Amino acid sequence: MTGCAIPFVHSASYPVRPGNRLRPLIDGEPAFRRICEAIEAARQSVWVTVTFMWAAFEMPDGRGSALDVLDRAAARGVDVRLLFWRPDAETERHKRNAFWGSTEHLALLEARRSAVKIRWDRAHPGYCQHQKSWLIDAGTDGETAFVGGINLNPHSMVAPGHRGEGHNHDVYVELAGPSTVDVHHNFVQRWNEASERLAPDGRWGAGSETDLPFPLRVPARRGDAVVQVQRTIPPGRYRNGRATPGGRAFDVATGERSILDQYCAAIDAARRSIYIENQYLDVTDIIDCLHCALGRGVDVVLLMPAEPDVTLPVPPERRAILDRRAGFAAHAGFLLAGIAGPGANGRRKPVYVHDKLMLVDDAWATVGSCNLHRYSLFGNSEMNVSFAQPNTVRALRCALLREHLGHDTAGMDDRAALRLFRQVARDNRKRLDAGGHAWRGLAFALDPATHVG
Repeated sequence: MTGCAIPFVHSASYPVRPGNRLRPLIDGEPAFRRICEAIEAARQSVWVTVTFMWAAFEMPDGRGSALDVLDRAAARGVDVRLLFWRPDAETERHKRNAFWGSTEHLALLEARRSAVKIRWDRAHPGYCQHQKSWLIDAGTDGETAFVGGINLNPHSMVAPGHRGEGHNHDVYVELAGPSTVDVHHNFVQRWNEASERLAPDGRWGAGSETDLPFPLRVPARRGDAVVQVQRTIPPGRYRNGRATPGGRAFDVATGERSILDQYCAAIDAARRSIYIENQYLDVTDIIDCLHCALGRGVDVVLLMPAEPDVTLPVPPERRAILDRRAGFAAHAGFLLAGIAGPGANGRRKPVYVHDKLMLVDDAWATVGSCNLHRYSLFGNSEMNVSFAQPNTVRALRCALLREHLGHDTAGMDDRAALRLFRQVARDNRKRLDAGGHAWRGLAFALDPATHVG
């Protein structure tokens, strides 16, 4: 069906759909600029799922805060709805960067006379509502979705190239066509069963008390990409498993782990190359699949944060996982790398890798909110878009490597491009160790034996 050797999965609540158009958006400034353009052109609705929204975050080009952009849309009659995560006692440390519905947050909405509609939603204790999606004009032929992992965070509002300090590297994908109905379905499922919807402080705005109807039709074809929307949904979180249009009824009460299944299936099917950018890689299932791929001679490059965002003790069970991951270094075709941009003083400053993507064989990719750790794969709510479209995957590979290597790999195949990645990253590591900061690109090699990110 896909014309691609990488299989999609049967464990997903949403079907594999041809006829989509995809546009990867690398780094926060281009991504949020495009999202703002879509919001400003919206005719009917803007529906958003948010995990973190910092008070200091502002949209590009002088548009103001996210609430400024959304309030302007609501003021001209667009139906603006937001699902915000509300941390619990076990995740309370995250409240400082979340718009969780505090007394101060509600007072801000009142002072703004905001016409948006909000429901707050908890996860299971200790976990997170981690989806980051934007859906424009739901249910229309122009329905457009943005799915990825970029938070409303000032460190993410950066341009490609990362010439500065305190930068996050991140990715979204813009989606149009039949698979947007599944982003629509997911929003309705979550909105209607948002955990705080009946609490006195669990919603905001006239109309926030009403549930939404599930979508009834699949949007028209917009391109030639084959797409499947995949999720992590924990058991017991939602009950209504009504089928998405053109799909099958799904027992969502038992949960969904199609993102984990897809990672394993894609890695197992890889024959040439695997390129991963992720904040974490702490799951034995995926590490074991990567060991098998490396044993088959597949080239693997893994881009991670050079330095963890929080330094924590490493318990014995995690040390065993990290030791298993360190074994990748026994394979000549493997590289672990980070990225660092020039700071104001000319010295290299680590750029935090926050995106969650994988490219396989220059033909298939997945982009979304899901980290490769136990929280994202077994307990958070997450959403990824997986797609087979060689031209788009190759273009994404070239754009990422142009940023990281300072080299255009458009004339190379996937294996040659990853060989170049290994060469540049190792050369830059030597320069760094010698005290030099005049690098080619941003990437530098990390030691799998000592890296704990």
